[in-house]
Amino acid sequence: MLPLILIIDDEEKLQGLLKRIISLEGFDVVTANSLASGMQLLEKKGIDVVLCDVKLPDGNGIDFTKTIKEKFPDIEVILLTAYGNITGGVQAIKNGAFDYIVKGDDNDKIIPLLNRAVEKVQLKTKVNRLQTQLDKKYGFDTIIGDSPAIKAQIELAKKVAPTEAPVLLTGETGTGKEVFAQSIHYNSARKDHSFVALNCSALSKEIIESELFGYRAGAFTGAAKDKKGLIAEANGGTLFLDEIGEMPVDLQPKLLRFLEDGIYYRVGDSTPAKADVRLIAATNRDLKKEIEGGNFRSDLFYRIAVFSMQLPSLRERKKDILLLAEHFLRKYQAKAAKKITSISKEAIQALMDHPWPGNIRELKNVIERAVILEDSNVLTIHSLPYELQQAVVTSCSENPSAVFHLSTIEKQHIRKVLDYTHGNKAEAARLLDIGLATLYRKIEEYGMKQ
Repeated sequence: MLPLILIIDDEEKLQGLLKRIISLEGFDVVTANSLASGMQLLEKKGIDVVLCDVKLPDGNGIDFTKTIKEKFPDIEVILLTAYGNITGGVQAIKNGAFDYIVKGDDNDKIIPLLNRAVEKVQLKTKVNRLQTQLDKKYGFDTIIGDSPAIKAQIELAKKVAPTEAPVLLTGETGTGKEVFAQSIHYNSARKDHSFVALNCSALSKEIIESELFGYRAGAFTGAAKDKKGLIAEANGGTLFLDEIGEMPVDLQPKLLRFLEDGIYYRVGDSTPAKADVRLIAATNRDLKKEIEGGNFRSDLFYRIAVFSMQLPSLRERKKDILLLAEHFLRKYQAKAAKKITSISKEAIQALMDHPWPGNIRELKNVIERAVILEDSNVLTIHSLPYELQQAVVTSCSENPSAVFHLSTIEKQHIRKVLDYTHGNKAEAARLLDIGLATLYRKIEEYGMKQ
């Protein structure tokens, strides 16, 4: 769609000339001869840029610019005046005008100005679209769960997000701590600045320090040039320290000093640096026990735990297992270009019975693997890991009413043999010591699509 330009001018000849020139440059143009009719067009049409005379029968273009920017902040305004003066130009820019030019003297500037104004509008549109995508991706509504345990934590996150309070997220590995951290950041006043993450368990003390604070050239072997640290990268935004319980004890005072006054030193530098950062930390450890064991400083704990949240394990929110599994199924079947529309009852039972020591991360990996293996349009138990399949078999054998139901065991065994033969039914029938027709009948009976 071509950019749409609105010309507001009561001089018909000039208005017609401008419309012709601008149209020939590939723009769509609408016109108005007063501020009132111009406002009607602004309210009805998707105007990109306004080219407006300063003196009009029903008002002043400079004042009208302020009205436009208040109601339509993404529209750019270029003012045209018969007699330019510094005072008018200054006020026009203060009111939000893109530029202020003199009729006749600056006619050759109009098209280049329009191009630049349209580029600015398009850039703002793109930024707004990306921001909308971020808001959707990291909104609290995207955190999946219906259980009271997760809903309670979402409500806490919504309350703390607009504040500047440090947040400590605790819970088992894989419970979604980084997802919560990102949602808190992108729903805060800092969302237009960086969200920077560091996993403290993955690096040595020396590397954590240099990554976090940065370093000067020559600070250590291999430091050929200055490096900005993650604190500097997160300035104005949020620093997420995952597994903070793994941070070396002798590095903790440096982090505490920074959190207290915003001052820090790069490795090898005696000149202090300053940054404004909100901290969100996460750990799967009991930090109070770590304090008792001398592995974590109590003063740092109380500084980062101003607002603590305990994320529930998947075992504590069993009603969310199916919701999450279906979400991951939709995600990975689309990526794998498959049409797996549902999950079988047996597979659902296996998912519900599993203890999920790896929590949501483990469930996500299980579903991704199952989608890769599944050949039918239903996610079956046979595509799940062996330990989940066996749990269902054990459950059946422990059920007195199903103790004589050998069909489940037979189905499992046929599936294993078919997996072993990579789907070769003739070979599978030979190994099972049954006829090929019998194998086909059992595959049909058990709904085992190949």
